[in-house]
Amino acid sequence: MQPLVIAHRGAPGYRPEHSRSAYDLAIELGADAIEPDLVPSADGVLVLRHENEVSGTTDVAERPEFRDRRTTKTIEGKQVTGWFTEDFTWAELSTLRTRERLPELRRASRQHDGEDTLLRLEDLLAILDDAPRPVGLVAEVKHATTFAEAGLPMAPLLDDVLRSAGWRGDDRLTVESFEKGVLRDLAARGSGARLVYLQEARGSAADEVAARGSAAPTYATERTDAALAALAEEFAGISVSLPTLMAGVDTRAVDDPAPVRSPLVDRAHAAGLAVYTWTLRPENRFLPAPLRRGGDVAAYGDWERWFTSVLRTGVDGVFADHTDLAVRARTLIG
Repeated sequence: MQPLVIAHRGAPGYRPEHSRSAYDLAIELGADAIEPDLVPSADGVLVLRHENEVSGTTDVAERPEFRDRRTTKTIEGKQVTGWFTEDFTWAELSTLRTRERLPELRRASRQHDGEDTLLRLEDLLAILDDAPRPVGLVAEVKHATTFAEAGLPMAPLLDDVLRSAGWRGDDRLTVESFEKGVLRDLAARGSGARLVYLQEARGSAADEVAARGSAAPTYATERTDAALAALAEEFAGISVSLPTLMAGVDTRAVDDPAPVRSPLVDRAHAAGLAVYTWTLRPENRFLPAPLRRGGDVAAYGDWERWFTSVLRTGVDGVFADHTDLAVRARTLIG
């Protein structure tokens, strides 16, 4: 089976991330699934933003009526200053306009700043229901422990939206998180979602740190053979960064049909877990040094060699900012 192409935050290579136009374009370009990030408003609405701090992806900093909402918070041990979704009602957030997060890198996308308003999860579910072909949802639950401590538990909020929209148990539904606890909560509620455990290259999950402190297992120790076998008893798959997936892997010529062996993919598959990876991007800034071309970090390098090498590892799905390029690379591997 060919790997899935999952549209990372829509089509942020071309439109501001998590905007309606980004989602619509990703579907048009051939995405198998859309990946939104979920953060809550003060009144418990699940908003589609990569982070709960939104000054980099909206016009909130330019809105004088919200100037007094700027604050500093500690999110999973890091101090962050800005404007946070949980300090706004959905009615307030719905007045904000989207903008390009990487304006110097995504110069074409920034031309669409201000065209779209923010969306809720139910808005995206409606877009998917109206799509001309089946398109899946891979929803990432952000900062579940942090939000639970703030009185905004993510699992019941998500389950309520899925129930209202008729998406509980839908074959199109996958939910992922860097915390196992919220995934277990969703399973206990009978959401019927395919559950995927996200893993950083290093560090520990926030819920494990909250429960066990310095004794919390690291993500790296959760990639041993024994740990993968244990994860397979609860979850459908794991999702890891490209450097983690490609550690020790040679990038072969783009026209080489041979598989590219990734030890992690092989071991996870042997344990019964699917493997997903993030994020395929064609710009020089994001490519391995040998595949960069020219001195402009925003220019495309030899993305075909990188994309096809990743796809030939046998990975089950890739997250991509440019859906069309990932689809094209998939055709090259046959």
